[in-house]
Amino acid sequence: MSLTKEIQKRRTFAIIAHPDAGKTTLTEKLLLFGGAIQTAGAVKSNKIDTATKSDWMEIEKQRGISVATSVMGFEYQGIKINLLDTPGHQDFAEDTYRTLTAVDSVIMVIDCVKGVEIQTEKLMEVCRMRNTPVICFINKLDREGRDPYELLDEVEEKLNIQVRPLSWPIGMGKSFKGVYNLYDKKLNLFTPSQRKLSDDRTTIENLEDSKLDDLIGPNGAAQLREDVELIEGVYPDFDTKEYLEGKVAPVFFGSAVNNFGVNEMLDTFIRIAPAPKSRMTEDREVKPDEPKFSGFVFKIHANMDPNHRNRIAFLRICSGKFERNKAYNHVRGPKPLRFSNVTQFMAQDREIVDEAYPGDIVGLYDTGNLKIGDTLTDGENMTFKGIPSFSPEIFKEVINKDAMKTKQLEKGLKQLMEEGVAQYFTYEMGNRRVVGTVGQLQFEVIQFRLKNEYNASVEFAPMNLYKACWISSKDKKQLDEFVRSKNRHIAHDKDGKLVFMAESKSWLQMVQDNYPEIEFHFTSEF
Repeated sequence: MSLTKEIQKRRTFAIIAHPDAGKTTLTEKLLLFGGAIQTAGAVKSNKIDTATKSDWMEIEKQRGISVATSVMGFEYQGIKINLLDTPGHQDFAEDTYRTLTAVDSVIMVIDCVKGVEIQTEKLMEVCRMRNTPVICFINKLDREGRDPYELLDEVEEKLNIQVRPLSWPIGMGKSFKGVYNLYDKKLNLFTPSQRKLSDDRTTIENLEDSKLDDLIGPNGAAQLREDVELIEGVYPDFDTKEYLEGKVAPVFFGSAVNNFGVNEMLDTFIRIAPAPKSRMTEDREVKPDEPKFSGFVFKIHANMDPNHRNRIAFLRICSGKFERNKAYNHVRGPKPLRFSNVTQFMAQDREIVDEAYPGDIVGLYDTGNLKIGDTLTDGENMTFKGIPSFSPEIFKEVINKDAMKTKQLEKGLKQLMEEGVAQYFTYEMGNRRVVGTVGQLQFEVIQFRLKNEYNASVEFAPMNLYKACWISSKDKKQLDEFVRSKNRHIAHDKDGKLVFMAESKSWLQMVQDNYPEIEFHFTSEF
């Protein structure tokens, strides 16, 4: 099959949302419709023995939240869908930002009761930076939520994007009757089924059909006709080109927990969502249909299988065809790498693949050669842009509680930091080790995983730091002089880059004024 045909067949997207908007549940239901699983596990229910498919890490099952991005692939109506479920919790925002560099479009889940929340706004800003196409799914219509018109206005205002409803709810909460598909002009009536697919859908092609009055009552039917007329009058026709440019967001309504409205969205998604797109490197634009392979690592996960201490690098393929056992140029590394163990995922289950195409996400078993942001190519030396580390918000010193386990601790910290769980700084003076994170919860995750996966016990002592600034200068002599004079505040990050650890905002400002030839950077990508 030609490369172009393979590319056109693929859709790679991430699901993003505020915690608890129903993101993981929606992921489950997409897998259910894709035939990838037969029964969905309700995320928070203890009675069901099948825990959610995409939350496989022990700490996620205990807390009912996603803390690492999961990657899943499935086929639907001849389209190969690669779906990335991201953590919604803001403490893991960095994992989500990195994931957004590896997808071509996004589905954003919004809770119809709470509306647009702060974390959703932050995630949307990242999508706007790259003009990523966004589809909105307004979830939980089986609960009494806010007025659909009000929600649409809020999305436009807070997320700074035009919206166009492509489906419309009939009632809400107890009176929720179903969803009318504005894109296909069809009506689907609601029968709650939480875990399996039911085929009892009633389809009405014409809103003037008197059968509509029998099915949802004369009042419901009159309201729906009025709503549809209003929407078609107020909103311009849906323009796929504007959606692909990130200017307009199609909106769907539904209730993921009841399998409702998900199918309509998925059917429309595979028709309008973009196939794999071009990607920028530092030198040029790489098009997906170029014959030579290229791709980048956007995530690393250690110990996905507790029985085997393994490390998997997630690679997004950008161009050409990736083949197993072929040697590829590791742009940053000293020698080419070949991978005999290449997998694609269904959450925890995986299968070995021999080849993969642009848009696909493959897992490469790695012994420590790869880092987040690394580029692999068929020979060309280039680096894909856009996977920065941000300056952390909270800093704590690592205190080893068991001197006998120093080696395990070193190894554990090194591997977890390479996964991008947090950032790691070592002071030049006194060799103090500091972990920096975006949120408090990451420290709990690190502590939990060090104990369970590496048998190392640590405590974290709070530190009074404002920012970690990466430093550089065109004048090497000035840089050396600065490092010497500020030795107590100089550390190295995990890649050995020089970092200035500023204790307060005003002090940092003063240091910047006193050393104009030193450049201070708040992300590691400079």
